Amino acid sequence: MWDERYSDAEYVYGTDPNDFLVEQADRLPQGRVLCLAEGEGRNAVWLAQRGFAVTAVDSSAVGLEKARRLAAERSVSIETLCTDLDDYTLEPGQWAGVVSIFAHVPPDVRRTLHARVVQGLVPGGALILEAYTPHQLGYGTGGPSAAEMTMDLLRLEEELAGLEFEFARECEREVVEGKYHTGRGHVVQLVGRKPLA
Repeated sequence: MWDERYSDAEYVYGTDPNDFLVEQADRLPQGRVLCLAEGEGRNAVWLAQRGFAVTAVDSSAVGLEKARRLAAERSVSIETLCTDLDDYTLEPGQWAGVVSIFAHVPPDVRRTLHARVVQGLVPGGALILEAYTPHQLGYGTGGPSAAEMTMDLLRLEEELAGLEFEFARECEREVVEGKYHTGRGHVVQLVGRKPLA
């Protein structure tokens, strides 16, 4: 599905970074940042322009090829890794930041992935996450078609145990990110930090 979607000549989610990431990026310590389900690279490239060493992980080789092209156009480099998130192992204590923007996966994969994210962050490292909530299904402006693929704050608090939430909310907001995310949406947004001790 994703190779087919990303085979479009245009960047189907746009080339500008996610609004919430832009608002919160100053909370990321300098260092290595991992972008989950990064697709065509808009967030990874923007972070690389800000001086981060970025690795973009996605299951679509087509999307990651576009990510590398976007990085080259903007005179930065990013590392890309083509793999399914259920197969990806985050090495413990390796990442200053993890960015998860609309990284919707099945619940069993998500629970395991989020536990790995907590382990993968360095002490003081931060996770920035935005995802659609179950309410999004009534909006018809993008996102998963099944409630189980969405996220809410209560479940995220459980799945990300071990992080201290510096910012966390569910809200309605205007999402304008290419042709597949356009219009009012219902999202969960959070910044979680791994304690220093």
